[in-house]
Amino acid sequence: MTERSAGSAAIGRRFSAGRSWLVAQFPAPLRAAAAGPDPTSPRRSRTLLWACPPVALLALVFLYPLALVVQQSLQPDSGGTSLQPYADVFASAAFREALWTTVWIAVASTVGCLVLGFLLALVIAFVPFPGGRIVARFVDVFLTFPSFLITLALLFIYGTTGIIGSFQFLTTPWGVLLAEVTYFTPFVVRPLLAAFSQLDTAQLEAASSLGARPLRIVRRVILPEALPALAAGGSLVLVLCLNEFGIVLFTGAKGVTTLPMLVYSKAILESDYPGACVVAVVNVLISVSLYGLYRVVSRRAGA
Repeated sequence: MTERSAGSAAIGRRFSAGRSWLVAQFPAPLRAAAAGPDPTSPRRSRTLLWACPPVALLALVFLYPLALVVQQSLQPDSGGTSLQPYADVFASAAFREALWTTVWIAVASTVGCLVLGFLLALVIAFVPFPGGRIVARFVDVFLTFPSFLITLALLFIYGTTGIIGSFQFLTTPWGVLLAEVTYFTPFVVRPLLAAFSQLDTAQLEAASSLGARPLRIVRRVILPEALPALAAGGSLVLVLCLNEFGIVLFTGAKGVTTLPMLVYSKAILESDYPGACVVAVVNVLISVSLYGLYRVVSRRAGA
């Protein structure tokens, strides 16, 4: 009985192999027809059908206005379509100054957020103190605050009628820098806390038992594990600082004109809509490039 079953199985395998070889000799259309309809085809069609409304809404709400901005940037006041608005804007000293101001404030704010955020995350994660969990939760809540609220709070301290307003601190670029570091530091603290929560405490205990000082433990054990989170948080803060408008506007800093402020000035104050659209297109290109960098870093960091 066993030998008969084994023989039947062998015959079945030979038949299946011969059938597969025979089907492979037919052209691809005949093989597809012989296989019958793909059971996943209706499901794929339904998926595409459900995806159409959100894609159409995205195109209508976001892509269409963006296309209008690009189109307006190619239409000078004299009429027609040309790159003259780009040439005029790039040749202006106001654009070059605004670009430099935007870059240095964004980079300086990012560095400040990285340093301050790393120190705060170290204290919250590794220094036990009463209310540590409340502080960690407050970091999450702080992320929802609008930027002008933080600037308004700083005005009560450093403004003209503030507690120490005689220094006129907020009306300088350093006031903008302070406001941005204050507001964007939690965007660095949050990914660092997530990275520290996955750190193996056995490594810290082993380093401490071997006589390593706290600074050496931070430099040799904690910092290497925090580098991906620092890179992800720093990339995000850099993108946000480049596009920040409310903080610069509310501080009323004299002589501080960033790219978003230049867009506002050209569109609202000067009625130079082609020039404003050119600056907006440049700002969008810089932001999208940095956002792509942020996504790559976040993916590698596992954030």
